[in-house]
Amino acid sequence: MQSDVKKIKEALRDVIDFELGLDVVSLGFIRKIEVGDDEVKIEMILTSPMCPMASMLTRQVQERASEVVDKPVEVNLGREMWKPEMMEPDARESLGI
Repeated sequence: MQSDVKKIKEALRDVIDFELGLDVVSLGFIRKIEVGDDEVKIEMILTSPMCPMASMLTRQVQERASEVVDKPVEVNLGREMWKPEMMEPDARESLGI
């Protein structure tokens, strides 16, 4: 199961937030990945609850994760507010934060 989480996380680095130009993992958008026997649940957040790219990004996360596991993938938007501190250090540095 842990190897599936790692594979999914690595695959999600291909999903880019076009506004910031970085992937959803580096930005800290992926908050939880749960791999069960029958399905995968991913919780993600966005920079804003009113993000106009929300449906596109969640669809891309679902599609990309589905490519690496042979199970249905459910993506839910969490209520946690995104903060720049959630970003990986290299991502913060690339944005000058």
